[in-house]
Amino acid sequence: MSLAVLASRALYGLEALPVRVEVHVGPGLPAFNVVGLPDAGVRESRERVRSAIISSGLEFPAGRITANLAPADLPKESGRFDLPIALGVLLASGQVQVPGRRRGTSSEPDLAGYVFAGELSLTGAVVEVGAPLAIALAVARSDPALRLVLPAASAGAAARVPGLTVLAASTLQEVVAHFSGLAQLPRAEPEIPPPAQDSASLACLSEVRGQPMARRVLEVAAAGGHSLLMCGPPGAGKSMLAYRLPGLLPRLTNIQALEVAALAGIAGAAQSVSDTPPFRSPHHSASAPAIVGGGMHPKPGEISMAHHGVLFLDELPEFERRVLESLREPMETGRVSIARASRTLAFPASFQLIAAMNPCPCGWLGHATMRCTCSVDRVEKYRGKLSGPLLDRIDLQITLPPADAAWMDAPPGEASAPVRARVQLCRQRQIDRQGYPNARLGVTDLDRHCVLDTAARKLLGQAMSRWSWSARVAHRVLRVARTLADMQGADAIGAAHIGEAIQYRQPWSRAPRGG
Repeated sequence: MSLAVLASRALYGLEALPVRVEVHVGPGLPAFNVVGLPDAGVRESRERVRSAIISSGLEFPAGRITANLAPADLPKESGRFDLPIALGVLLASGQVQVPGRRRGTSSEPDLAGYVFAGELSLTGAVVEVGAPLAIALAVARSDPALRLVLPAASAGAAARVPGLTVLAASTLQEVVAHFSGLAQLPRAEPEIPPPAQDSASLACLSEVRGQPMARRVLEVAAAGGHSLLMCGPPGAGKSMLAYRLPGLLPRLTNIQALEVAALAGIAGAAQSVSDTPPFRSPHHSASAPAIVGGGMHPKPGEISMAHHGVLFLDELPEFERRVLESLREPMETGRVSIARASRTLAFPASFQLIAAMNPCPCGWLGHATMRCTCSVDRVEKYRGKLSGPLLDRIDLQITLPPADAAWMDAPPGEASAPVRARVQLCRQRQIDRQGYPNARLGVTDLDRHCVLDTAARKLLGQAMSRWSWSARVAHRVLRVARTLADMQGADAIGAAHIGEAIQYRQPWSRAPRGG
């Protein structure tokens, strides 16, 4: 009788929680049981492990085999436990002798520095597993000294995690040879990332002619990471401006790029690592699970896929109201929790919301030459999809005027590159001061970094009284004013900064009504 104990990981949202793979081989009628709350994919590993061991020229023991995946209350899914289970069977049956390990004892001391994840084919090959970056990030955070054994097809992506040793395994025979002391598994080399997109390859801001205020607000949004709502008639340039925001944003750090790629891997999308902030633009027919995440086996939604990047919602009132209301908590906390009967998963969702809408269903309300055909009730119903609490959470709210013939003769605007350079300087000033963009300033941070003089405080108080702003709105205005001061290199927030911030939060009560 013998026991082998190895370490693996189970995905739980973006987290990869430790799993102890215990394999016991004992006397009795031949049987192979996998316990520890496995799903169908894990239970089927019995047949894959059996065939892989035989195909590798090894002997499958004719005894009672029990593989326990602990802790037992944590759901286990996918075939990533094939490799540790197969190695555990070979260790427990004595076919693999780890140097320094005595036969008939636990292998835990000898394998304590390794973490295994890999699916086996019937031929004994170790095939690619899903979400290797999420596993690698979790292992590196728990103990960078651990060695992660992954399939060769997945090891290159995981090796991008700094400070982590990743070993690449192509077959079960290679793993057996490594732990028998006969050969060494190669250390995986970090995969070469795709060429980074430079500002020239992204949509350039110089293509936007006219709309000087919108260009200014877009730079403010990029500089402080602020959310933005643009309201205007068709053709005013709302979508055009939104698609040029990625060219203004700072590049992602290595860890941020890895987190974005890890989320893409969990969602089943391509997980190439890039330092370009993600830009997601779901259609307005998207469901709540598609936006916030969910499903029988919860996966990240669009707001998590936009982590460290931009979520653009065009035709905002056309989204279902419950979809829009589901954005409120993630916008405040930077994460989304998906509750199920057996567990609650959390995905990061620190995104920058950019939204666009028409002033009314037909789009021509308030236009100088086009006639609006919408009734007052229809306009109210259209705008009523945007609740007060949701609007309170949007930092910048502007109305774009319709484009006129003068834009054809206007010179090209300032290009994205110099604007991005200014944004980078402004962001660095915020990072040096508080460690994150101004859009994420908390109440305590506002008291510390947004001290107002008498004139600025009076101006903000007058605005709050006139438009019945809540304390949340006042905090949003303060954050924008802090960004405006940083853009000027000013340490203090003055009345001019508060006045401009108020201008970029145009109250809806002043908008014209339909009729």
